[in-house]
Amino acid sequence: MENNSPAYHVIAVPIEKIKPNNYNPNTVAPPEMRLLYDSIRADGYTMPIVCYYDAGEDTYIIVDGFHRYRVMLEHQDIYDREKGMMPVSVINKPLDQRMASTIRHNRARGSHDVDLMSNIVKELHEFGRSDEWISKHLGMDKDEILRLKQITGLAALFKEIEFGRAWVPVEEIEDELDE
Repeated sequence: MENNSPAYHVIAVPIEKIKPNNYNPNTVAPPEMRLLYDSIRADGYTMPIVCYYDAGEDTYIIVDGFHRYRVMLEHQDIYDREKGMMPVSVINKPLDQRMASTIRHNRARGSHDVDLMSNIVKELHEFGRSDEWISKHLGMDKDEILRLKQITGLAALFKEIEFGRAWVPVEEIEDELDE
């Protein structure tokens, strides 16, 4: 029986062919980056990074594993030991699905930069993804999506939301009383 999970098809890719994506909101503090380096130095790469292969550019775009990639870029000893090759698991998905994959991977283990998360929600909305889709694929509840939309300040992000009337202008009350 063949298993189609990408983890069963890890390949070695020259780090020069790997590029970061431009939407990852995950950040790692310097102490954790040192710990990641120490871990890779002691144990090697125990997990591949996840990439999308862009055949037109002949590059691998990172979906998950940017910080593991950074360790090799920033530490010559790791680069030399690995001969400049990164273990890569490839997924073939459109950009909106890759963005969702990045968030799912990150949320399962870390924290996010709120402004960058807001931009991802904005971009997914611009791709035509509904709040329900974002909720399902990014593991967010409606309140979290609403807060992230508020940060971007774009009215277009609120077109699906029904707002109640919290107040009535005095003129309308006066008009109703006059009738």
